[in-house]
Parts: sequence; structure tokens; C-alpha cells
Amino acid sequence: GFVYKTHHLQVEAMKIAIRAAFDHFADLRAMKLPPEALLERDSIRRAAATISRATAAPLPPVALPVSHDTVYLTAADEEGRMVSMIQSNYMGFGSGVVIPGTGIAMQNRGAGFTLQPGHPNEVGPNKRPFHTIIPGFVTKAGVPAMSFGVMGGHMQHQGHVQMVTRIFDHHENPQAASDAPRWHVTPDFQLALEAGFPESVAQDLAGRGHSVGIVDAEGVFGGAQLIYRMEDGGYCAASDHRKEGAAVGF
Repeated sequence: GFVYKTHHLQVEAMKIAIRAAFDHFADLRAMKLPPEALLERDSIRRAAATISRATAAPLPPVALPVSHDTVYLTAADEEGRMVSMIQSNYMGFGSGVVIPGTGIAMQNRGAGFTLQPGHPNEVGPNKRPFHTIIPGFVTKAGVPAMSFGVMGGHMQHQGHVQMVTRIFDHHENPQAASDAPRWHVTPDFQLALEAGFPESVAQDLAGRGHSVGIVDAEGVFGGAQLIYRMEDGGYCAASDHRKEGAAVGF
């Protein structure tokens, strides 16, 4: 279908975004460029102009290591209020430090710092590290339209792009969009395609210069949960088959 024809452009845009994140994202006080500068229309246009519709860009240097152990939940009520929440210890029991009397283990997101001198995300005191905790939320004209998340470390933001594109651009059913095969630009900028993609899509992307691999492990591609607000004010919820989860209405 048409959605597959856009994957090359989505992947190339994602590579640019990941490269920018690896280069600039850090504690807000340590960033050399403010987030708004990266999101300015002129900046986005310049980045988009570097994308070739025919071929993949050369692979940039490898950046950050990745790990993940994340929980996501979303809720909505009859008055239209919606909540999107994500929580993660990062690695297993996180730091291994437990708050006395609570059983709550502290996370070890400090592993997301870099040791590269001068980098805005260089390890240091009183700073927050680069991380991938991203509760998703879509509004239309200021009105909540979808609360969602895709658990899975480095896959989170990539899963968000694919979910939003399928549901809002291609008008897919939310559960169908959750179940559809996904692509994943790995931390070393290879392109992993989930088993289930048409062979023609893999061949087309490889022909454009992407380093493509077919991956049969569903955990690589994250797990989505979402609530979509319909035009009549009702809700449609979806839960990804790749993870433990449920969609419940009452």
C-alpha cells in the first residue's frame, strides 16, 4: 500500500533526528542549542532538503548504547481528559538503590551520559542525562486527540512516528496500526525491518542504499498502548501484541 512507499523518507528523516539528538540532547542547562532552534521551520527545511528521494544517506558514526525496561499506561475519562504516562528503571532493578521502607528501586538513567569531553551530554553533577522516556500525546486545535506510547528504548520515538503516520496520515484503525510491522533505525544506523514486511519493501529500501536486515524478534520493535478520541467523543483503545498489556473500558 501507499504507506510502504513513504518508508524511505520516514527512515531518512528519522536518521537526521537521531543524529541531532545524539549531538545535542542533554540537560537543558547544558545544551549548546536550545530545543526550539532544532524545531524551527527553517532548520527543519534545511534538514529535509538534504534527503534524497532516491537513495539513503551515508551512515554516520555510531553513537549511544541502548537498553530498556519500561512500563507505559494511558487513561481517559468521559469528560475528555486524557493522561499519557511512562516509567522506566532503565536496566532491570535500575541503580540497585532502594528507598528504605518502600521497596521502590531508583533508576540508573545516568548510564545515558557520555564520557566525550565537551559534549553537552557529558557526565557531570546537577544534570539530567539524555534518555528515551517519551509519553506521546496528540492534540487537534488544542483538544486531546490521542494519548499513546511505544515502549522500547531507542525504538520509542521511531514507533511514535510510525503510529502517528499510520493513524493520522493513512487513517488506519488504531489496533491495526499497532499490529502492523515496524522498521527500526538501530543505534549504529542500520535499518531493521520486522518480519511481516512485504519482500518488495525490503528490496526497494535496500536498492536505495539502506543497510537492511529482517528481524524476527518482536521485542526489538517496541510495544504500543494508545487511546484514540473519535469524532463523536467516544474512545478507541489499542494494545500491542508484542508486549504484555490490555485495553479496558468501563
